Amino acid sequence: MTEIVYLLYLVITIGITVWVARTLSRSGLVFLIQCFGQNETLARSTNHLLIVGFYLVNIGFITLTLSLGDEPTTVTGAMRFLSGKVGLAVLVLGAMHFFNMGAIAQFGRKVNGWLGEAQRPAARAAPSAAEAAPLP
Repeated sequence: MTEIVYLLYLVITIGITVWVARTLSRSGLVFLIQCFGQNETLARSTNHLLIVGFYLVNIGFITLTLSLGDEPTTVTGAMRFLSGKVGLAVLVLGAMHFFNMGAIAQFGRKVNGWLGEAQRPAARAAPSAAEAAPLP
């Protein structure tokens, strides 16, 4: 019975992780493109890196927590085991989502600053009409 419960835990939590990662990847791309000043290549690359990190952290967490707690010996114990571990995994997935959103927003502001700096020197190369007018 213990092996079946462990297998169920892995199937449920890894399934949820894959679903969340795909959903975030698909829906978050528009957000990333906006954060990175319409630079789609940078947004797609960042999206991929975030998803890889998301998988690594969450699957690592899932496998590490597999050994925590008492092994279930009854059906009731199995249900408690699954609900506790799946619930914890879902909370970690949610926390990872909010962490990623904060990091993306912070990095997006930095990239937009870089883009703004790159555009400023080009704008100063040609003087405006007021700057080009001779002083009386």
